[in-house]
Amino acid sequence: MFDISDIKLKMSAVLEKFQSELKKVRTGRAHPDMLKDVRVEVYGTFAPLNQAANVTVADATMLVVTPYDPKSIPSISSAIRSDQALGLNPSDDGRVVRVPIPPLTEERRAQIVKQTGEKVENAKIELRAVRQDALKEVKKLKEDGQLSEDMQKRMEKEVEDATKDYSGQIDTAFKDKEAEIMKV
Repeated sequence: MFDISDIKLKMSAVLEKFQSELKKVRTGRAHPDMLKDVRVEVYGTFAPLNQAANVTVADATMLVVTPYDPKSIPSISSAIRSDQALGLNPSDDGRVVRVPIPPLTEERRAQIVKQTGEKVENAKIELRAVRQDALKEVKKLKEDGQLSEDMQKRMEKEVEDATKDYSGQIDTAFKDKEAEIMKV
């Protein structure tokens, strides 16, 4: 039998993934998640930065990376510097790596909003894919004789309503993030 809660669970997963992507978007303020995707070479292998160091916020414009092994400071600095998407220039004093977060220009803010808009579209595409799968499942159940015409219409309406709801939540999250990015 068709269960709308499974569909809502899948749509909720799409929304959560989108919200975690939004956390990575730079807004001009320091946030530890900015360095979440940085991979650093330690002990001959590449590992996520959070497995090689502790990332904290010193103030609104400074991240402090404290490595678990001080010998890995040069590789942490170079990994952060080489990530062109971040555009950061870290410095170290032999114990910690300081990462100043430069203020964003108006042009850069607009570019970040545009990139974030692409993330919105990707999330909505994933949402529509979940909707399509659900509608196919409803149609198949109707063809197999497990649903009446009225039940099919009701299920399709529930799927559409859930899609509209989650799409609205994605739009709201984007508008909030856009306002945060554009705020000087």
